[in-house]
Amino acid sequence: MAVISMKQLLEAGVHFGHQTRRWNPKMKQYIFTERNGIYIIDLQKTVKLIDAAYNYMKDEAAKGAVVLFVGTKKQAQDSIEEEATRAGQYYVNHRWLGGTLTNWETIQTRIKRLKDLKKMATDGTFDVLPKKEVSLLKKSQDKLERFLGGIEDMPKLPDVMFIVDPRKEQIAVHEAQKLNIPIVAMVDTNTDPDEIDVVIPSNDDAIRAVRLITSKMADAIVEGRQGEDQVNEKTFEGKKSADKKGDKPASDNSMEDIVNAVEGDNK
Repeated sequence: MAVISMKQLLEAGVHFGHQTRRWNPKMKQYIFTERNGIYIIDLQKTVKLIDAAYNYMKDEAAKGAVVLFVGTKKQAQDSIEEEATRAGQYYVNHRWLGGTLTNWETIQTRIKRLKDLKKMATDGTFDVLPKKEVSLLKKSQDKLERFLGGIEDMPKLPDVMFIVDPRKEQIAVHEAQKLNIPIVAMVDTNTDPDEIDVVIPSNDDAIRAVRLITSKMADAIVEGRQGEDQVNEKTFEGKKSADKKGDKPASDNSMEDIVNAVEGDNK
């Protein structure tokens, strides 16, 4: 049985690619057709590749892998934080700081600074410092928390990365490649899939699509770590995306019906 059904993918708008003029030709094998200037992703392939990604992530988690979730675009920020946290893993959901992986030792010094500031905030140090100085320290703490809070407790460089929109996260992708860290990613029709180890062809702009697939990657980690009976079988109730991609109902599992359903939609 598939990890995610065609109907779930359709309802989340996973099939909507980018405008045809914004495509990467290397994604041709994952495209079913074009309608109204929009590429339609072949969900039959996506179903199988999600299964492959799920099994890969589950197997890595069973071996104790450290997984880093990355998604800094607005549509991904909440899902990345929530699902990484649920899986007991780590995340970057705001700006990726150059050198996060390749200059890990320096990043560790900034994380130590964040921890020191948190300690100062709770041990009474802020109470005895001038208000102006405390204000500056709190601003520094907030900034560090925003960019590094999701990896504050990451014990080492990640063994695997899950990325939403690797085209946007090019710096993270290149750093992972330099360090031979495998990447699982949601790859839209405007992205080069050759840079990704485990490709999930998908709309990476609609909130519901991002939430659905990210949650399944988290489920895979939970299953790998704790066993299938521990996986959170919550019903997918993704927020309705304001994006024009992604909110068509599914009548059945046929790609032809998917194509017919998207008449008049745009990206």
